[in-house]
Amino acid sequence: MQSIDHFDLRSFDLNLLVAFDALMQERSVTRAAARLKVGQPAMSHTLSTLRVLLQDELFVRIGTAMQPTPRAAALAGPVRSALAQMQTALHAAPAFDPATEQRTIRLGFSSEVELLLIPELTAALRRAAPGLRLISQPAERDQVHRLLDEGSLDLAVGCFEAEVQRHKSQFLFEQALSCAFNPNRVPVKAPIALADYMALPQVLVTFTNSLQGCFAAALDEIGTELNVVAASSEFLSVLATVAASPVITTIPARMARLYGPRFGLTLSPVPLKLRLPAVSMVWPLQLDRDAASVWLRTLVAEILQTTERAACRAVAG
Repeated sequence: MQSIDHFDLRSFDLNLLVAFDALMQERSVTRAAARLKVGQPAMSHTLSTLRVLLQDELFVRIGTAMQPTPRAAALAGPVRSALAQMQTALHAAPAFDPATEQRTIRLGFSSEVELLLIPELTAALRRAAPGLRLISQPAERDQVHRLLDEGSLDLAVGCFEAEVQRHKSQFLFEQALSCAFNPNRVPVKAPIALADYMALPQVLVTFTNSLQGCFAAALDEIGTELNVVAASSEFLSVLATVAASPVITTIPARMARLYGPRFGLTLSPVPLKLRLPAVSMVWPLQLDRDAASVWLRTLVAEILQTTERAACRAVAG
């Protein structure tokens, strides 16, 4: 690709080329001025400027018409071609066809959201956009905005605080909690009583050294602790442990409804008022109107709605 001397072009008002092309088409200062919706004196001044910059008369009057000089005739084709390309580039909307698009999308997730979304999202992309490939990675609240700034992520889904000056965001859903247990291993029934909930051994998900896990802040807010005997960084590991052991767990309700029945677990409301941050999507400001990003964000929101309705029907049935 030919290099561009930006400093050289900076000294030349590119609007002069628009005027030059109008003069070439009209061969009249008056008609060229009318085409550009400027006064005749302004167009005459523009022509004078072109003559000085290009060191050529460009147009000379022969009879009643203005005829281009050899220098103007040589410039006419390249100038018109350049203007046409600029017009096309400025007005053409970026093309995006999910069926033919080829690119890799980098998604970041917090905690359980990846398990809620990736299986159905992958299936949906295989059907509608087989050329789109996914790379997912953890993106917790303290790092997600840095990853978006660095360009390491195209979209993040999870419990994130808004950075309205740097990124765009969209609310997805409020989080609730559910208790899950194996009724063949724990002698309780749903809905679980508060005394049983506090006394029974629990296995929780944690991403820190705290046994109280992801709900430590929510538990601190109400001034209580659970009887936690084990903690893991993997939700499926926790669910498998609850299925095999005389313990209970507390996990996000959407996760419980979607995966609890697969492990043969009974679900119960949590008899404590624990507040969790909402789940939202966050993306870089520069991708806000990118056609592929808009399409992906719409798909993510639709999948989360669809899987939640399906999980609720499965639990109710």
